[in-house]
Amino acid sequence: MAERWHFILVLAAALGSGLVAGVFYAFSTFVMRALARLAPAQGIAAMKSINAVVINPWFLGVFIGTAALSLAAVASATYRWGAPGAAWLLAGGILYFAGSFVVTMRGNVPMNEALATAAVPTDPQAALKLWFDFSVPWTWWNTLRTAFSALSLLLVGAAIFASTGSRPARITPQPR
Repeated sequence: MAERWHFILVLAAALGSGLVAGVFYAFSTFVMRALARLAPAQGIAAMKSINAVVINPWFLGVFIGTAALSLAAVASATYRWGAPGAAWLLAGGILYFAGSFVVTMRGNVPMNEALATAAVPTDPQAALKLWFDFSVPWTWWNTLRTAFSALSLLLVGAAIFASTGSRPARITPQPR
């Protein structure tokens, strides 16, 4: 029974890492670029709206839930050290927690909070400066957390692969 719960924990951590990586990937590859095509005041307003709407049970449940699952995965890997896939699981759990959750809380969230309280300048040049000063570092941090979330998915997936004893199928030629 413990093996089953361990497998469910690891699978849920992989799923959460993948979902979060996908959201962050979308922002770095096209959402921020689309906002940059708007007038700066409109881009700022749109980002403020996105930042308000993202605070919802669906996103936060996956984002924070995966952080909790990652810590549980780290504990499980430590407890099960020596078992197949434990090192992969430990690395994947640490990478998600530190590279996705901590980076978000220390990097992106403070920038979002500062933008939320900033008055949108009526002067187009001042609005452009505000948007540039926000969007460039925000996107950099977002791309970093995208990479860590995706790498976490890869490592946790490797842990699943290693722990199930799966091996790639061998393709043998069939006689004609």
